[in-house]
This record gives sequence, structure tokens and C-alpha cells, in this order.
Amino acid sequence: MKGKIIILSAPSGTGKSTVIHRLMENAALNLGFSISATSRKPRNGETDGKDYYFITEEEFTARIERGEFVEYEEVYAGTHYGTLKSEIERVCDSGRNLIMDIDVKGGVNVKKLYGDRALSIFLAPPGMEILEKRLRGRGTDDEHTIRRRLDKAGFEMSFAPEFDLTVVNDCLNKAVAEIERAITGFIARP
Repeated sequence: MKGKIIILSAPSGTGKSTVIHRLMENAALNLGFSISATSRKPRNGETDGKDYYFITEEEFTARIERGEFVEYEEVYAGTHYGTLKSEIERVCDSGRNLIMDIDVKGGVNVKKLYGDRALSIFLAPPGMEILEKRLRGRGTDDEHTIRRRLDKAGFEMSFAPEFDLTVVNDCLNKAVAEIERAITGFIARP
């Protein structure tokens, strides 16, 4: 039996990676993770086929033209990220349910493509002030980057109504439990 698709999108700093890590620990959800493709060079310690599929910008563009991506984005000039259709098939054909960590526009597009076979979840921060505090608390970004992330978060929040479910991450355990219940109900449906 083919697995189903779970889409999780959120503004940066909302806790999406932490939530996905916790969901992956729940064996009952039978989750597999999609490996994104990118045209950027591997960073120190990254492995092709494990962290990302590293392909050249030319190959990325050719694959876009051949319709091989379900979603992609040029994040920076000349640097693309995206999800290959073959990656969705790889996980779903194995009988596992695919969890996707993708941006909001990609999430909306994947939901449109797969319809009832996909559950789209938007993870929202409790508020912009708290999001700003979380971003600053990371200590990884300069002021310009934090401002850019906050501006982008405001834009991304406008997509929340296009998702099947919005979960506010004001308490990690509560948010994970709510998402687990939604996924459990979704994968139980024929």
C-alpha cells in the first residue's frame, strides 16, 4: 500500500525541525523523510543522497524544464532547492508516509498536486514578538538576517488559511500531540 503525504510548513524560528524530529520518533506514524535537491555546493560534513541531492544549477534547471519537481524555489540567485517527484515516489512506494519540510508556497503547491492524498499542516508561532525573541535567542543571525526572516514570516503567515490545519506552537509538547493526532486520523482514512 502506498504511503500518504504530510506537509509541514512554517516560518523560520517556529520550531518546525524540532517538531518533525519528534514526529519521526513515533514509529506508529511510519514516517519517511524526503531528501530535498539543491544546486548549492555541499557544506562540510554533508553527504549527497543523505542531507540533500546535490546537483548542478544546469541540471536543476533541466529537471525543472522536464517537470521532475513537485515544488522548487530559487532561494538565492543561482541557488535552487526543491523536491523531486521521484523522491516522493521513493518514500511512498516503500509503504511509508512521507513527511515534507517545505516552504509555504511549496506546501500549497504539493497539496494542490496530491489533493486528498496529502495533509497540509501550517505551524504558526504564538505571535510575531515571540518569533522575534526565538530568532534572536538562537544567536546565529545578524540584525539584517533577523529583520529579513521576520518580514518573510509575515508574508508566510498569510498562507495559513490555505493549509488543512494550523497548529500554534506555543507549547512544543502540545503542538506535537495535536499534529500526531491529525496525522494518525489522516493515515487511518482509506
